[in-house]
Amino acid sequence: MKFTPKIIISLAITFFVSASLAYAIVPSTSGGLVSPRAETLTEKKTAGFGQFTDEPKTEACPLNGKLYSKSEKTLWEARRPILAMIENDIHARPQSGLASADIVYEAVAEGGITRFMGVFYCGAQADTAKVAPVRSARIYFVNIAAEYNNPIYMHVGGGNCSADAASGQCTSNKKAFALEELVKLGWRKAGGNDFDTIGDIGIPVMKRDYQRLGAGVEIATEHTYVGYLSYAWREAEKRGFNNLMPNGKTWLSGVKLWKSGTSDIVGQPAQNIKYDFWANYQDFTVDWKYDPTIKEYQRNQGSVAHLDLETSKQITVPNIVVQFAKEEGPLDEHKHMFYTVIGEGTGMYFSGGQGIQIKWKKTAQTARTIYTDLNGKEITFSPGAIWISILPIGNKVVYN
Repeated sequence: MKFTPKIIISLAITFFVSASLAYAIVPSTSGGLVSPRAETLTEKKTAGFGQFTDEPKTEACPLNGKLYSKSEKTLWEARRPILAMIENDIHARPQSGLASADIVYEAVAEGGITRFMGVFYCGAQADTAKVAPVRSARIYFVNIAAEYNNPIYMHVGGGNCSADAASGQCTSNKKAFALEELVKLGWRKAGGNDFDTIGDIGIPVMKRDYQRLGAGVEIATEHTYVGYLSYAWREAEKRGFNNLMPNGKTWLSGVKLWKSGTSDIVGQPAQNIKYDFWANYQDFTVDWKYDPTIKEYQRNQGSVAHLDLETSKQITVPNIVVQFAKEEGPLDEHKHMFYTVIGEGTGMYFSGGQGIQIKWKKTAQTARTIYTDLNGKEITFSPGAIWISILPIGNKVVYN
């Protein structure tokens, strides 16, 4: 057949019409119809994590003192942090993004399974930064998030009333009402800073990726939500949640910053640290090993190296805090837990191969948690990531 200009134009029209019809009837992997542009935005060519590698690291992160480039500082100064809930089920490992968090909080979510809340600000300014798997909120994490001066809070659902369909009565204990607490804070509303997929957040900020662990690796639906931080910051900007508060002051001016610098602790040798959240839950046993060449602790959990999926490297941090808190639960049929993180208590601080006993105090929901030595002097953190594990009072921490 000879392809005349008229035939070529006809074939082209047929192709585009067919493609449009196919798109109209086939749902996206997120479970609903979205624009093709929204689906492909996250697949664009990017500069990646190495985009600032060659720039001098001269600018200290206000959250932990680690040095970054001027380009990264320019980006974080125009934004406020994203606090993302990341799960730790053994079938969801390895996670994405924990290695780029400035601060990580860790506590049991339910059934002895721990969950993380990463604070992403300075270390996540690469345009490929993403976090996964994003999971549900817990009230004690919300109480900690509240000390970050109205950050972007990223999650997928959370503890709530869970009313019984027949009786209308709540099936959850009131102490577990995380979503209701987000409403009280003023975060959970249309166009708010509560970024939840069962609220008003979707693609491209968050979407499901059933192949996040690789082609051919089957994972359950609950382990598939990925948060794309660059798109989250763009959405936050659209909603008015940038570096400025309604009163014109900067976001950072409303946060009590921890001290960072040369750590001057003199304690007991702590080259190796080990602890459990719950007894007989070995998959969640944590042990840290100090590497003097990089002056950071290497994290292991369940007796294997804890890797970040995006870097394929073991997670390392120079600062470890163990915070002992009162544990209550399971509170209800959903196995919700509650940890008292508003108040005061004791803990341990590890850095530079040394460990000391500490105290912690948080006077109100929006007040900053302050860590001090036993004499009341505020801890000076070594520059770099800070990992905070919240353990039940009475748990043992073994170190040597």
